[in-house]
Amino acid sequence: MRICIVAEGCYPYTVGGVSSWINSMIRSFPEAEFVVLAVVANRSLRGQFKYELPDNVSEVYEAYLEDVAWEKGSGHRGSRLPKDQFEAIRSLVLNEECDWDTIFEMFQHRALSVDALLMGEDFLRITSELYDRRYPEIVFSDFLWTMRSIYLPLFLVLRTNVPKADIYHCVATGYAGVLGCLAKHLYDCRLLVSEHGIYTREREEEIIKATWVQNVYKRIWIEQFYRMSQVTYDRADIVTSLFEQARELQVELGAPREKLRVTPNGINEARLSSLPGKTEADEGFVNVGAVVRVTAIKDIKTMIQAFAQAKSRVPSLRLWIMGPTEEEPEYARECFDLVEMLELEDVVFTGRIDIHDYLGRMDFMLLTSISEGQPLTILEGYAASKPVVATDVGNCRGLIYGEGDDFGDAGILCHIMNVEELSHAMIVLARDPARVSRMGEAGYKRVLSKYTARQMHETYEAIYRELAAKAGLAWPEEGAPAKEEAR
Repeated sequence: MRICIVAEGCYPYTVGGVSSWINSMIRSFPEAEFVVLAVVANRSLRGQFKYELPDNVSEVYEAYLEDVAWEKGSGHRGSRLPKDQFEAIRSLVLNEECDWDTIFEMFQHRALSVDALLMGEDFLRITSELYDRRYPEIVFSDFLWTMRSIYLPLFLVLRTNVPKADIYHCVATGYAGVLGCLAKHLYDCRLLVSEHGIYTREREEEIIKATWVQNVYKRIWIEQFYRMSQVTYDRADIVTSLFEQARELQVELGAPREKLRVTPNGINEARLSSLPGKTEADEGFVNVGAVVRVTAIKDIKTMIQAFAQAKSRVPSLRLWIMGPTEEEPEYARECFDLVEMLELEDVVFTGRIDIHDYLGRMDFMLLTSISEGQPLTILEGYAASKPVVATDVGNCRGLIYGEGDDFGDAGILCHIMNVEELSHAMIVLARDPARVSRMGEAGYKRVLSKYTARQMHETYEAIYRELAAKAGLAWPEEGAPAKEEAR
């Protein structure tokens, strides 16, 4: 059984979050062969893995969203597309009912040149039609070059040599989802899509806030992401989400309800249930732990500001920011500078760690993200009986207050970017060890109830077996050799 994991901007190039989940998933199915198809920015990232690949990963392929070599085929800029291909591209750009099968075929044809297409007369005609219909008030030359920049990454992805597999497991819609749809078109395989965050909404939020794209171009970019997600929902066999609210959002975005499954995250709770406790160096401190990448989406600046306010009231507080800093180095530097500017003591940036070495020393955990799915860091904290102060994003509300259980609150929920609420929550927990203990016990019971690695493994094994059966294949038994030829 050969499974292709298709991921955008994460595994095996970044650590934590979705990357950690993918690594755990692959390792939990040693009887299957996995290949990874990674969507990355450009060739400068080639082979720069942050994970030691599991033994059952046979190959890693890369698809690039930008590339110095546009010229992927022998086409010339003056050549014209056949009518069916012209109409397919036109329907895509004009956001009409799209003939994706024709698009898949044309970009997999080796004679097609992305450069010739984007710079040619056909794309100019299509772009001019869109311009005349919807955007005649802006400068056409700017509009044309923006349209080329919007479609370049999609067209490059569609040129990808997709490895052959029995099941394609896309860990998002977007570009990864389009690659999964392309694979299904080429190989008549099974397609599974697992959304940790709702890709379309996340991209929409990013673009609305972005300074690199202005005015009407924001809407055009957003519409492009919606189109890619819709074809993925339409062509997938099964689409999963992490919690019920996310499933309802998928329905709202056009996913057929009958395809949808809720599949919560799972962690190895046994590894984290008995950890080394506080050391002599921790004596007299209330340790607050944040296991996060130092990136803007985690809103570390708000975390630092809230901690500064809390520490002014509770001097024994100490903040541990535990995660890599190299992903967004400029943002990380701004965070370091903020600590210095505030003359803030007892903030420790550890860099990448093994949480087993630190988690037991923490009193409670902290998460200030502005976007999340179902954070593994909260589940890992619960496995160590550590409650959490978290922002109200993704499934944090459900994890803290429970969904259908009576274990009680396992932390305190705050609004995003709210320094005062986050600060107050830290003060409350720092001054009430009994409450911390009670909430930690609630979190531990909650994680055991439905968020263990065993439960997640059983859920996905059932899905993989179902998809294999639909393809007329037998799921390999444990202990069987993982590597075999895809049909």
